[in-house]
Amino acid sequence: MSFKPLLLLLFIVCSGLGVMAQKIIYSEPDKDDTRRMNFEIAGKINGNFLIYKNIRNKNFIVVLDNDMKQVYKVDQDYVPDNDRMINVDFFLYQDFCYMIYQYQKKGVVYCMAAKINGKGQKVGDVMELDTTHIGFASNNKIYTAIGSEDKSRINVFKINSRNRKLFVMTTLLYDENLSLLNRSIISIPMEERNDNLGDYHLDNDGNLVFSRFYRNSNENVSRAEILVKNAMSDTLKFWSLNLEKIWLDEVHIKVDNYNKRYFLTSFYMNEKRGNIEGFYFYIIDKTNNATLMESTVDFQDEFRKEARGDASFKMAFNDYFIRDVITRRDGGFLIASEAFYTTSRFNNWNRWDYLYGSPFLYRYDSWYNSPYYRNSWWNSRMNSNQSTRYHADNIAIVSFNNKGELEWSNVIGKSQYDDDTDEKVSYQVMNTGDQLHFLYNQLERRSNLLTDLGITTDGELSRNPTLKNLDKGYEFMPKYGKQVSSKQMIIPCTYRNYICFAKIDYN
Repeated sequence: MSFKPLLLLLFIVCSGLGVMAQKIIYSEPDKDDTRRMNFEIAGKINGNFLIYKNIRNKNFIVVLDNDMKQVYKVDQDYVPDNDRMINVDFFLYQDFCYMIYQYQKKGVVYCMAAKINGKGQKVGDVMELDTTHIGFASNNKIYTAIGSEDKSRINVFKINSRNRKLFVMTTLLYDENLSLLNRSIISIPMEERNDNLGDYHLDNDGNLVFSRFYRNSNENVSRAEILVKNAMSDTLKFWSLNLEKIWLDEVHIKVDNYNKRYFLTSFYMNEKRGNIEGFYFYIIDKTNNATLMESTVDFQDEFRKEARGDASFKMAFNDYFIRDVITRRDGGFLIASEAFYTTSRFNNWNRWDYLYGSPFLYRYDSWYNSPYYRNSWWNSRMNSNQSTRYHADNIAIVSFNNKGELEWSNVIGKSQYDDDTDEKVSYQVMNTGDQLHFLYNQLERRSNLLTDLGITTDGELSRNPTLKNLDKGYEFMPKYGKQVSSKQMIIPCTYRNYICFAKIDYN
């Protein structure tokens, strides 16, 4: 064989390998899987994928094999009907998962736990974790369940806020066998009417970390603290932020288990309702109970120009919200934020004018709700009586070293919108080790095309090969996707008004 044909053959083979680097396989939508269905992606157990489905008065766990074919559909008949079901969370292990759910019966909310095997079957008896007497009809979530990164600890807690000046937090800490390690009841003083609690996290030792902050109506945060409830203690440690001459936006906390640190960040402003200037950082050394860092980093001019979209230079980040905080083993960290806003025939929405409800929804009826972006479809769909267009534009990504010094920055340029729903806008991150993949819909020729942009550890941005099997008729909801292994992600999608699921393989 001559050299030229050999070179051509080599090119074809290499091209084929590039295309096969990512592959999509779809599940078949069931006749009952309409858009009214609630669902939760539980994860991967023994090579199969478990999906929880809540359809009218029935609760199922569907088990899909590696080809996304349904092998089991198990009726979870111990779960009450849809009228009383409030919320469900899954905590995944190698051979099983825990399903922690809450429902209301008359004036009592029950928090329950079931152990589920890889075939979707309940193992053993259902456990009652806690009950709350509320005395009125409600669909509100009373309990919050969170797990540690290493899966060794699960914390279930509730907050009674009937006394606006003194919240009462009840926490139940469990190990991986769901054995109760500690039950605590803690009083949290709320000195001002506009004091709020938020952004709860659990470290690998079972310590509960969250924030308390003061926000007057839709104003900035002018006072904030990090609160730490040690696993076996009934007291709180308080770490006050120094905010004398700056104001913060929403507060984000990240637990860095490897380096034993608690990391807080936020956008900051130099004046009330002012333009966003940059990032604020506060880092605690967990081992020595010492503050490692408290600093601010301004956005550079070139970065503002790249990220601003249609905004002016000074207002470049005023529509941005922090979406991801990712820590590294060397103590460095990466922050990704996204431009998000709405428009309508009557009024527009921004971080100051919450015409359609605040993205920072902090309720005072015994529970806490997370910010506007949620990975869970359960009770998360936005509804409006007005015709509203949801926009999600550029993604700004910034990397810092362990001293909080800027290493690099980059911007993924995108322009997304959808009418009356935000289901198909925004993005999801897939971490394959060598790079972070940002998956989002991009409108091309009147069709949404799932796009995959990767960013390497040194900030280099590249468009990955077009995903194989992007069939017409499937519309993805990337922000509700879930990474289920080091090289696989499950993303829900719609097909002819039905909900199905797509598996993305990174080979």
